[in-house]
Formats: sequence, C-alpha cells, structure tokens
Amino acid sequence: MKIAVFTKNRTNPAYGAARLGADRVAQRLGAQTLHFVPDKGDDPDEQSALIDRALAMRPDAFVLAPVHATRVNAAIARIQASGIPLFGFVNPIPVGRCVTYVGSDDSQLGHAIARHLFAHLHDRGRMLVISGPVASVTSIARVRAFEDAAAKHPEIAIVGTCVGDYDREVARDAVARWLAANEKPDACLAANDVMALGALDALRAARRKAVVVGVNAIPEAIAAIKSGEMLATADFNAMRMAALATECAVRHLRGEAVPSKIELPVEIVDRRNCHLWDLPFEQRPLLTLEETLA
Repeated sequence: MKIAVFTKNRTNPAYGAARLGADRVAQRLGAQTLHFVPDKGDDPDEQSALIDRALAMRPDAFVLAPVHATRVNAAIARIQASGIPLFGFVNPIPVGRCVTYVGSDDSQLGHAIARHLFAHLHDRGRMLVISGPVASVTSIARVRAFEDAAAKHPEIAIVGTCVGDYDREVARDAVARWLAANEKPDACLAANDVMALGALDALRAARRKAVVVGVNAIPEAIAAIKSGEMLATADFNAMRMAALATECAVRHLRGEAVPSKIELPVEIVDRRNCHLWDLPFEQRPLLTLEETLA
C-alpha cells in the first residue's frame, strides 16, 4: 500500500515533522510513504508537476497539503478524476472532495495566542505583527485574528507589520529593518515559530527586548520558552495532522469508515506546561485515530 505525501517545503521544521508523522504511522500500519516536496518551496507550479509525477506512479492514496489556496486546483482536480482517494491536512482542499481533512482552526489559534500575550502585558502595549507569505491561507487567518483580538483592547496598538515568509532569515532581516526605522515594540506576534525565532535574532542583534510569541510548538521554540526568550506558542501540530491523514488513508483503503473532518484543539504552550512538548519530534507521542476521536 503506497501513500503519496505532499508537503509544502523543506525549510519549515513543521513540514519535516509532518513527513515524519506520516512515516511513523505508515510504518506502524504496514504501508509505504512516497514524499513529494517542491525544491523551490511553496511553489504551486512545482507542486502541480509533482502531483502529475505521482499520478503516473499510481499510488493507492494521496495525502496533500496544498501550497496555495487556488493555484494547485487544476492538479487536484486531476487527482480526483483519477479515482485515487485524496486526504488533506494543514490547509483545506480547495476544490472537489477529499475523504478526510485534518487541520486546526487558524483563527482560533491566532486569537488564543494573542489573548495570552495581551493578558501578559495587562492589555496594553505596542505590537509588531510578523506575517507569513502574502498568499498563505494559515498566515492570512492568523494575522486577521491578531488584528481582531487587538481591536478589542483600546490600549493595544498594532504599530507595524513585517512579512517574514515563514522563514527565519527573512523574518530576521525584515524585523531588523523595522527596528532600525521605528521605536521598539513591546511585543512581536509572529504567525509561526520560525519567524518568532527570527524576530528574537533581530532583537538580540539590535540589543532590544520585546515579548515574542509564535505558532507551531517546534522544538526550537520550546527551548526558547524554557529559557525565557519567548513567552509562548500555540501548538499547530502538523506532525499529528499528517499522521492522522495517513492513518485515515490506510484505514479507508482497508474498507474502514473514517471521519470526513478532524479538527485538533487549540493548545497554548508556555513555561508552565512546555515540559509536555520538550521532546524532539521523533519522540513526541502520536495519538491514534481512536484516541483522537475518544
């Protein structure tokens, strides 16, 4: 049983973890994973070409995180026309039907981590927002949630936005440029942990301090929370999403019923509970489908 797994890039640790999650479940269930990753990263044309390459190999199922909200639609339609079952994770499948979609509510994640930050600051302060790629579905929802949460607090002000492209170096350089031209913010709201770490790099280089939060709960962010450099992160568990999507694919191929949608709960990670996440991805627990639905 061969499962074609599509992730967005090789630079974001969350997608390395997603590939690992798919591999761990496939090994447990006696299936094989075939990984397809755009070399350019988040490139819809390359992902579309990879989908066609996989279709020629006739895998038993596709497990897919689309790199773009619309620009992979034609290739996704070709998967559906082939009759090979499709399972989505991270981003909803934008066209047609997939058997199961596994994700987390990005708006709820954004609101939750923003509220956590604002409470820490006693509902006042100057915020710098660091967004992912302009067209990223996850970043758009998280940044909008940051803005909506801030609007409910008269003494919270978003004083700037940097585009960090979900990349540490890009975020570091964007934040460094912003810091050089503006008064120091009280806090940085980053749409993922990699960019939060880039913001910390820029703040350290500028010899400035600000409270920083992110999203993903990657090991490097957990270490920064333990050391006190970061305040918190929200767990967007791509490894668990890919694992569950892969498990649903195998079970579906075996003729078992699987849910059409699984939404993982929002969990905030800070110094009080970060020990629960303080493990490399290889050692983090993966709940089975039954345990997740229980």
